[in-house]
Amino acid sequence: MAKEINTIAVLTSGGDAPGMNAAIRAVVRQALSKGKKVKGIKRGYAGLLNEEIIDMDATSVSDTISRGGTILQTARCMEFITEAGQKKGAEICKKHGIDAIVVIGGDGSFQGAQKLAALGINTIGLPGTIDLDIACTDYTIGFDTAVNTAMEAIDKIRDTSTSHERCSIIEVMGRGAGHIALWCGLANGAEEILLPEKYDYDEQRIIDRVANARKMGKQHFIIINAEGVGHSQSMAKRVEEATGIETRATILGHMQRGGSPTCKDRVYATTMGAMAVDLLCEGKSNRVIAHSHGKFVDYDIDEALSMKKGVDEYMVEISKTLV
Repeated sequence: MAKEINTIAVLTSGGDAPGMNAAIRAVVRQALSKGKKVKGIKRGYAGLLNEEIIDMDATSVSDTISRGGTILQTARCMEFITEAGQKKGAEICKKHGIDAIVVIGGDGSFQGAQKLAALGINTIGLPGTIDLDIACTDYTIGFDTAVNTAMEAIDKIRDTSTSHERCSIIEVMGRGAGHIALWCGLANGAEEILLPEKYDYDEQRIIDRVANARKMGKQHFIIINAEGVGHSQSMAKRVEEATGIETRATILGHMQRGGSPTCKDRVYATTMGAMAVDLLCEGKSNRVIAHSHGKFVDYDIDEALSMKKGVDEYMVEISKTLV
C-alpha cells in the first residue's frame, strides 16, 4: 500500500508565469479540504535546500488568484542538478515532514521532481511556463496571458509604425521555442514571422519582401521575431541600410511574464492545482498534469520528458498564405 500523504508542499521553479498563483491557491485549498497540512517552499529548489519552508493555510492564498508572478518567488538552482543536492533536498523534506511536493515549472523543474520521486518524495508536476514548450501538453500555465500581452503591445506598435511608414521588428519571448511568435504573428497579421524551428537565416529574402511591399504602396511592415532567433537590433539596422526604409526594433522582454492572468490561465491553473492534490491523495507520484485533446490528463514524468514538440505545421503554413 502507498504511504498515506499527510503534508503536501508546493513550490514554483524556473521562470515565473501568470497563473502560478492560481495553481498555488488551488493546491493549498484542495489539500486543506482533504485534511492535509500544506507547506510553501520559497524560491524553488534553492529555497528547499536553504529550508525556506513556511506553513500555509487558506488565508495564505487569499486575494492571489488575480495576481501575476508567484507569491512563493522562484529561482534557478544549479546545486539541485547534482546528486548531492537532490539527496539533501529529499532529506530536508523528510526533516520537515513533507510527504509530497507539487512542482510548478518547466522541463528543468520536472527533472528535479523526477529525482525527488526516486528518493521517496511523492511528486506531481504542473506545466508552468509562458513558452508553451512542454511536449506532453497543449497548454502551459502563463502562455495565454503572455501571448495576449504581446499581442496588445504589437497592436500599439503597428499604429505608430503605420503613422511613420516604418518597418518594425518586434521580438517576443520563448527561449528556443517559437510558439509565442507564431501565435502573435497570426493574431497581429504580421507580414513575416521568424521562428527558431523554421528560420533559414536568409535575410536577403526579408529585405526583398520589405522593399517590394513598399513599391506596392504598403505603408508599414511588421516582422515578429522569436527570442530564439534574436539579434533584432542588428537586423533592423541591416534592413534599413539595404532598403532605405526606416526600421525599428522593439524587444518586448519581461513585460510578457507579468500582469494579471487571463480567465483561461486562472481556470486551467486552478484545475491543474486541484488535480495534483487529488493524484497525490490517490497515492500517485512522478506524474505531470497536462491538457491534451481538450482534457486534463496525467503522464509519467519519464514519459513526458522523452516527448518532443515542434510548432504547429498548419499554423506555419497559413502564416505564409494569409499575409
